Amino acid sequence: MIEEFIKELFDDEDYIEIQRNDLAEHFNCVPSQINYVISTRFKPSQGYYVESKRGGGGHISIRKINITKSNYLMHTISSIGDELTAQEVNIFLSNFLSYNVVTKKEAKLLKVATSDNILTVPQEIKDELRAKIFKNMLINLVDD
Repeated sequence: MIEEFIKELFDDEDYIEIQRNDLAEHFNCVPSQINYVISTRFKPSQGYYVESKRGGGGHISIRKINITKSNYLMHTISSIGDELTAQEVNIFLSNFLSYNVVTKKEAKLLKVATSDNILTVPQEIKDELRAKIFKNMLINLVDD
């Protein structure tokens, strides 16, 4: 809900400023929950630049970055570490679909290829293998 609310603020703008405490009050939650949503859903790899200032209610500036599909995918690939959970894949795919970076069919294939049902390897290497598969598939979606 918090993510959708913030994204709606971008309807006509590429830049917004919000107060962490005001947003927390609006959603009846603690400010750290606002921090969590912003840090996980508004990263550069998802097309955002965030600047946060402490004090005075926690002023946060978020700028939407307009980038090409190829740049977006390459930035995403470079931001993925050595391991990736199924939940993180779902977040990436949700963002990809929101910004029309991949088609529904491509998203479905990415999800299936990295799902726990397919990765029948020991749990300790599952997230590492998932990251390798996901990155390799994304590389193949980058336009030349």
